[in-house]
Amino acid sequence: MTNIYPEPPGTAVLFARLVKFEHTIFALPFAYVGAMLAVHGIPSAHDLLWITVAMVGARSLAMALNRLIDAGIDAANPRTAGRELPSGALTIAAVVGFCAASLFVFLVAVWQLAPIVRWLWPIPVAGFVIYPYLKRFTWTCHLWLGAVDGLAPMGAWIAIRGDLPWQAWALGGAVATWVAGFDLFYALLDVEVDRAQGLHSWAVRFGENGVFAGARVLHLATIGLLFAAGLGLSVGTWYWVGLIIVAALLAYEHSLVGPGDLARLDAAFFTTNGIISVTFFVFVFLDAL
Repeated sequence: MTNIYPEPPGTAVLFARLVKFEHTIFALPFAYVGAMLAVHGIPSAHDLLWITVAMVGARSLAMALNRLIDAGIDAANPRTAGRELPSGALTIAAVVGFCAASLFVFLVAVWQLAPIVRWLWPIPVAGFVIYPYLKRFTWTCHLWLGAVDGLAPMGAWIAIRGDLPWQAWALGGAVATWVAGFDLFYALLDVEVDRAQGLHSWAVRFGENGVFAGARVLHLATIGLLFAAGLGLSVGTWYWVGLIIVAALLAYEHSLVGPGDLARLDAAFFTTNGIISVTFFVFVFLDAL
């Protein structure tokens, strides 16, 4: 007799969903950008390999901690109640074990890179732990998330060169304001539920108009910081072409949504931002050749 019920997803699939593995496309290309700009060329295969492993471990840890800490909040939100922990598809013990494994992978990678990062690894881990709690207290949680993601290019830079000049900070700031800006949009999906649960977000505090104004300011800062980083580094034409395209894509992203018009929010959040990170990486790569 044919089984009419779909097979439940395997454990690997559940963990991939837990950490939204596909969203790695947001942060990983900018880690490579930081690495390439740090050496004014293409880093060694050794460095690229261990930066990749470190990023996968760190991002998996960050997402799993987020889901673990927010399991109760997710269960009370119709949009997120079907996630792996609230739905019971994964147990708390399994996710705790996954966090431990992700931290181990991250630390193994850290120890293959510049010695200084062996002292700095607690900084991103602390950022991962603190972030999920912030929405319980402050609408600045989006800025914290941006700052944590901004560590990606800075971490790759210092992992290779062992220093952090102002250009690396500018690059990290560009990623921070880019991520914070599009996270303001994302908060609009849950604004009513957040109000009901007493949670804090930019959308709850300032409303839709405040979200779009804040995102515009943050994304203008993104372009300004990438421009400043380019001026301070030995970059060529391809970098500037990439920056112009990123600016155009950000303008397009803002044209997709507006107060009272959120029908294309998924396209603005997922598709356009994925294109932005990959596009800038490609043009920095061409510039590094």
